[in-house]
Amino acid sequence: MKKRIWTPIKLVGWVILAVILLFSWSGLPALAQDIAVVPHQEPRLNEGVQVSPPNSSVQGLTDPQDLEAFIDQYLTDAMQQEHIPGAVVSVVKDGKIFFNKGYGYANIEKKIPVVPDQTLFRVASLSKLFTDTGVMQLYEQGKINLEAEVNQYLEDFKIENPYPTPVRVADLLTQTSGLSIHYLDIAAPTAAKMEPLKEYLTSERRLKTVLPPEKFYAYTDDAVALAGYLVQKLSHTPFPEYADQHILQPLEMHRSTFLQPPPPPLADDLAIGYEYKNGNYQPLPFLYLNMPPAASLSATATDMANFMIAHLQLGRYENSRILQDDTARTMHQTHFVNHPLLPGAAYGFHDWSQNNIRIIGHSGNLHGYTSILFLIPEKNLGFFFAYNRFGYSKSLGGDLFSKFIDHYYPVSEQSMPSEASADLAAQADRFTGIYQNIQYPRFTPAKLTALTNQYRVTANNDGTLTVARIPQFFFSSQSEKLAVAQLSSLLFRRVERHGYAAFAQNNQGQIAYLFNPFGPTIAGGYRQLSWYETLWFQIGWLVFCLLIFVSATIIWLIGYWRHRRQSGKWARWAKLLAVLVSVLNLVFVIGLGLVTWLEMWQFLYGLPIAAIALFYIPPITTGLSLGLLICTVLAWKDKYWSAWARVYYSVMTLAAIAFLPFLVQWNLLGF
Repeated sequence: MKKRIWTPIKLVGWVILAVILLFSWSGLPALAQDIAVVPHQEPRLNEGVQVSPPNSSVQGLTDPQDLEAFIDQYLTDAMQQEHIPGAVVSVVKDGKIFFNKGYGYANIEKKIPVVPDQTLFRVASLSKLFTDTGVMQLYEQGKINLEAEVNQYLEDFKIENPYPTPVRVADLLTQTSGLSIHYLDIAAPTAAKMEPLKEYLTSERRLKTVLPPEKFYAYTDDAVALAGYLVQKLSHTPFPEYADQHILQPLEMHRSTFLQPPPPPLADDLAIGYEYKNGNYQPLPFLYLNMPPAASLSATATDMANFMIAHLQLGRYENSRILQDDTARTMHQTHFVNHPLLPGAAYGFHDWSQNNIRIIGHSGNLHGYTSILFLIPEKNLGFFFAYNRFGYSKSLGGDLFSKFIDHYYPVSEQSMPSEASADLAAQADRFTGIYQNIQYPRFTPAKLTALTNQYRVTANNDGTLTVARIPQFFFSSQSEKLAVAQLSSLLFRRVERHGYAAFAQNNQGQIAYLFNPFGPTIAGGYRQLSWYETLWFQIGWLVFCLLIFVSATIIWLIGYWRHRRQSGKWARWAKLLAVLVSVLNLVFVIGLGLVTWLEMWQFLYGLPIAAIALFYIPPITTGLSLGLLICTVLAWKDKYWSAWARVYYSVMTLAAIAFLPFLVQWNLLGF
């Protein structure tokens, strides 16, 4: 009997877990997520950590053939293991293209190879670097003030900001505006259905701050989309046209465009974006983005090399100039950082260091495409890498670049603490807990994705901390454990990889944030959660309600038909009401899970029709649940059924009522 009962219970539990976790949107245009940094003014982390000097005996990058052998060896294995159809690498040095090579296929079906000066890739969020360059052009022309409030330049709409600190133009460039991220309705199925930039920005509460401006690095496409709108408005030129006239053409990027799709003949050379599924490469449809300034650029590796050369030469490419020297220096300068050893933010670029070398860059991921661009100003070197596959079980581009730095610009090993820290052992409880990515959608059902970005911090006996994604068994291919060794009271060095992590306190002296536990390129920020905010509590809350709904559907429905002649009319209607609430809630949750599973990418275009139909259910069950409460009171008052039946009916009512705040919490009640 137990086996028959618990098998469906486990099944229901897994279905509901899938409903929540499959609402993950890791492949959307913004790759650089998991970001939040408290500014250096508050809270401050302990400084004074010394870094060993560079190894002066290293020769560096000098031989293109040696670089080709290095990259060939890496990509031969990586592309096969990661199922990458085609890729391209471009390296520039001292104002020239040092290495430029394509790998694999731009089109598998037609066996069209990747050619670096011919094949276009959608470079996703690397588009933001071009948009931010456009803002800097207007800045040096005196048409925009980076310190001015953004609302000063907006007429028909404004940023809704409940905080006393205004959102500056500079905050859009450093991703410290406090605007929320959005996943729904960011794209269109056809070019004709794309929203104009202005209409896109004024929909879905996109321009409402959810974090205090200037305090947190919270990456969002909409900040750069708004920056692109400012360029468009102040230049009186549509953004794609402005970018072409003032950036692409001066840099001789003749095979690059912000237009969607690329115009002929460029469209014929656009690499097909693929998804690897069930052992096969499946071509993906072209994604028409409603925010072109944030992610719509298509370009060849050769063209991207020209862009890198221009920035490395402070705005100059051959006889053309897109920025003045001082403007380029300002753009490349670090403008937001939590600690000198943690990654920070320049204008548009992310800023970090490896092997004592300062690096600025960005990364991008789109439906079928992944890309990175890194610049090393002190070496006058740039690195671009792109491939045409959706999904990244590991950061392939970041891993390649990291190995590139270690190979050509190594640094002597630094000493690591070998004994447990007494201070850490005594204060381990301050750091342990569950932390959640601080940036997630706030105003739509996509808020559920916040539950997929939670991590547990535990203390080890050797004086280190372990940071692990939860639940590990579900994210087996993405889970990662990292131990960090303490260097000062709140700053830690990652033992297994490059870089540092840090904690920060709130005003009461309690640990409130964890910064940069994983990637060396972005200062990811996570807020420590209360117990009721954790994934497992939320899962338990939901599963409790759903198990009651399942049992109520079975028990009360059977009881209704068995005892319908023995029960009074009121009692039969009360039971039917319980069944109706239970069934409708089950249909909503399981149905939403199935729609998400089957039509995940349709959510980029807005709610699918099936999802819209399902969202009519919660308002109905809300009203019916209030009716259940009345029935419960009457059942106890008039002593209908047995005492056990009344208790169970009360539990069922409790589950229905408890389900309502869950719906409200995750924006599932209504539309």
